[in-house]
Amino acid sequence: MDAVRGFALLGIFVVNITFMASAYPGNLVDDPSFSTPIDDAARFLVAALFSMKFYLLFSLLFGYSFVLQMDAAERAGASFAPRMLRRSLGLFLLGAGHIVLLYGGDVLTTYAVVCLALLAMHRVRDRTALLTSGVIYAFVVLSLVVSAALLDRSMFMPSHDDALVTAAAQTQTMLGSPVEIVGHHVSGLELLVIQAASLQGPTALAMFLLGMVAARRKLFTTLGNRTALLQRVQWVGFAVGLPGGALFALMGGDTNTWATTVSVVTAPFLTAAYVATLIRMMHAPWGACVRTVLAPVGRIALTNYLGQSLVGIILFSGIGLGLAGRVSPPLLVLLALVVFAVQVMVSAGWLRRHRYGPAEYLLRCFTNWSRPGADSRALVCHSHDHRHD
Repeated sequence: MDAVRGFALLGIFVVNITFMASAYPGNLVDDPSFSTPIDDAARFLVAALFSMKFYLLFSLLFGYSFVLQMDAAERAGASFAPRMLRRSLGLFLLGAGHIVLLYGGDVLTTYAVVCLALLAMHRVRDRTALLTSGVIYAFVVLSLVVSAALLDRSMFMPSHDDALVTAAAQTQTMLGSPVEIVGHHVSGLELLVIQAASLQGPTALAMFLLGMVAARRKLFTTLGNRTALLQRVQWVGFAVGLPGGALFALMGGDTNTWATTVSVVTAPFLTAAYVATLIRMMHAPWGACVRTVLAPVGRIALTNYLGQSLVGIILFSGIGLGLAGRVSPPLLVLLALVVFAVQVMVSAGWLRRHRYGPAEYLLRCFTNWSRPGADSRALVCHSHDHRHD
C-alpha cells in the first residue's frame, strides 16, 4: 500500500510541476517560448501517460485508508465519526494553507469535503457502494458529453491570444513579492472550486467508494498472488488506456471537452494497468527493491505532497530561484524525477528516526485530539494506523 501510494505521488508531481513552473498550463495554452518538437513530445507524454491517471489512484487509496482508519478507531475504542470529522477538518486546514502559501492546485481541500460524503455512506453494503460509484462516474461522463455537444466553450473561455497574454502576466506575478505570489494562488480559487465540484470531487467520491470496498475485501493483501488476474488487468488496461491517453493528448488535453471525456472514460484502465504492473514487479524475485524504494515516500505521502509544493515555490517563485517560465517541458519531467529521488532518500532517512512525517504527526494530533503515544514500531506496522489517506 505504501509503495503504491509512493508511485502515485510521483505521477501526481510530474503533472503538478508543470503548473508550478508556469501560468501557461493553468490558462490552457502552451508557452510559445518552448515550441520545439522535443517540447511538444514531452507535453504529449505527460498528457498521455500521467494527466488524470494518478489522481484516480490517489483517490482509490484514500478510500482504502478510510477503512484502515475505521479499524484503528475500533481498536482504540474511539468513536469513529467524530474522529473522522476532525481528520477531515484538519486535512481541510492543511489544504487551505497549502493553497495560500504554496500551490493553488491543491487536492487536500477537495478530499476533505468529499470525505464527508464517504463518511455518510461508510456503512452501506459493498454492492450499494459499487453501484453508487458507477452511477457517479457515469453521470460525470454524461455531463461532459452534454457539455461538449451543446456548449460553446468560446462563450465562457477567453480566446487563445487573450489566454497567452493572461498567462504571461501571471507568470510574471509568480516572480513577484510574497504578497503577489499569495494573490496569484488565491486568484485561482474560483476555477479550483468549479473543477472540484464538476469533475475532481465526483470522480474522487467514486474512487473513494471503490477503495472502501477494496479495503473491506483486503484486495491488496492477496492481489500479489493472483498473477492471472493481474495479467488480464494489464492486457485490458494498457489496450484501452494507452490509446485513450494518446487520443486525449492529440485532441488537446484539458483544452478540449471531448478530450477530457475520453480521458475520464479511459484513464481508469491505464491506472489499473499501472498498479497491476507495479504489484507484479514488487512480487517478482528481484522486486523487493522497488517496494523498499517507494514505500517510505508513500508512508509519509502527506508530508511529501506538501514538500513537493514547497520545492516548487523555492525553484520557480520570486522568493526563490525565480525559474518560472524558464524551464522547458523535458527538463521539468527530469526535474520532477530528481526531486522525487531526493524525497525517496530523505523519507527513508526520516523514518529511521521518526514514526511519522511532520504533516502526518500534526494531522494525527488533530484527529485524535491528543499527542501520539510512543508505541513500538511493530504496533504501528500491525495497526496500519500510520498510513496517510
